[in-house]
Amino acid sequence: MDIIAAYREVGTYRGAAALSGTTPKTVKRVIARHEAGGGAPERSSRERNFDVVAGLVAERVEKSQGRISAKRLLPAARAAGYAGSPRNFRRLVAARKQLWRRDHHRGRRPAVWSPGEHLVIDWGSEGGLHVFCAVLAWSRVRFVRFAADERAATTLAMLAECFEVLGGVPGKVLADRMGCLKGGVVANVVVPTAEYLRFAAHYGFRPDFCEANDPESKGIVENLVGYAKRDLMAPQAPFGDLAAANTAAKSWCAEVNGVAHSEICAVPAERLVIERELLAALPSLRASTGRQVTRKVDRLSCVRFGSARYSVPVALIGAEVGLRTDDGRLLVIVTGTGEVVAEHVLVAPGEASVRDEHYGGPRPAPRRAVRPKTAAEKAFCALGPVAGAFITGAAAAGHTRLGPELAELNTLRAAHGEEAFLAALDRAVAFSRWRAADVRSILAAGPGTADPRPAGDALVLELPAVPVRPLADYALGGLS
Repeated sequence: MDIIAAYREVGTYRGAAALSGTTPKTVKRVIARHEAGGGAPERSSRERNFDVVAGLVAERVEKSQGRISAKRLLPAARAAGYAGSPRNFRRLVAARKQLWRRDHHRGRRPAVWSPGEHLVIDWGSEGGLHVFCAVLAWSRVRFVRFAADERAATTLAMLAECFEVLGGVPGKVLADRMGCLKGGVVANVVVPTAEYLRFAAHYGFRPDFCEANDPESKGIVENLVGYAKRDLMAPQAPFGDLAAANTAAKSWCAEVNGVAHSEICAVPAERLVIERELLAALPSLRASTGRQVTRKVDRLSCVRFGSARYSVPVALIGAEVGLRTDDGRLLVIVTGTGEVVAEHVLVAPGEASVRDEHYGGPRPAPRRAVRPKTAAEKAFCALGPVAGAFITGAAAAGHTRLGPELAELNTLRAAHGEEAFLAALDRAVAFSRWRAADVRSILAAGPGTADPRPAGDALVLELPAVPVRPLADYALGGLS
């Protein structure tokens, strides 16, 4: 009920308060204001303890564009005469910063990406390991790899691998103002390095750079860097080496690209199939990046790098090739065509990395062929493989009188006939008897001697099943 109407009804402050649900003091105040003409009484403004530094706070907030904190501004306010509490001062600074942001808010509009147009790249680091991240903007396909540094050669190699994974080249590559790709800045315009421009011309894209101090322009890849740190590096680190880390990164990329993205409500891998049609074709050869040294292939079909030896195809013996290191690997490149003909993992000085395919297959076992020279050796070796096996076995057994005894063995051959002598020689090889006297004793024993053979497999017979009776059938009388 209205307070004034209630007062007119009962005529007392207490009764009007009971009817309107308020206090008698409130009824008295409302009636006095009504009788005075209905206007609210003027209130005198109260002074606050931070009014003496309000101008200083407003000036410093404006100068710092709303970034200064109350903690850093409090000493200056104390010097200017503020004697209140830090909590009250924080309220003043917060109110001033909120007022500044309301008048100076930077309105941003969402990015609208076109298919096949932008690839956004950036570097991140965690625990001494550097992570390269790239996002194909329209399809949101994510590419993550690890490296030991963020040099220009490493960045361009990562970018080349990203193009190969995507299956094409986008129109622009948007990067932060990386020192490895930035040659200079003139009037806020970034000048790319000559190496980056050659790389871009080889693949056919246009390099682009973000605005300075503007993280919003590349937030799409900044989010990926944080996501890779949280979801890939934190659960699986530390990695054994870069190869293991990149293997985990490939599996992780396949996983996240195969599920629906919350922003586009679609699967990035499926959208890549559509966007790939609008990407430019990859060049026939990967661009040569980084510092390259020249070596000549020696007679062993190898090149030397870092006091170590690395094999190359034998067809390149005598040719000049280029060597380049990339992510713990050594790439052997044909200078004229840029083709990578060999790839090795870097080894320690003094070691060698040899690939069997460079030599047409694995290395054959060493052979020590029997080559007769004297007349006695030629006559004995004319018997065939058995004679060669006899000489090899006798040499391995350390029979130092084998050479002089060859004449005696040839005599036994002539005396007993070639057929009997070959049988005796074969038996001597089987039982490791290498002297001429042993062969003579075998010939004297004749062909009737036993010819033992090694034991064979165990004889297993399936016996027939027979009926059986219980032991109770064999009890005597009533005893059991």
